[in-house]
Amino acid sequence: MAKVLEMTFSTELGRSRTIRVIDVKDSITGAEVTACMDNILAKNIFSGSGGELTGKARAQIITTSSSDLTLV
Repeated sequence: MAKVLEMTFSTELGRSRTIRVIDVKDSITGAEVTACMDNILAKNIFSGSGGELTGKARAQIITTSSSDLTLV
């Protein structure tokens, strides 16, 4: 199973911007994600067409699995 952490931020132009971390560790906590998002906001290193990141909107871990199929 693959785990992806999605951190969504609000921007100065009222849009949202999502940063994804692939293969996040199983033991990650909400407090660690909050600290990471606070650090990203404090360093202000990301910007784009939606403007600078201004706040935390949400975070989630997406878990996916795959199964091989037999082709006939």
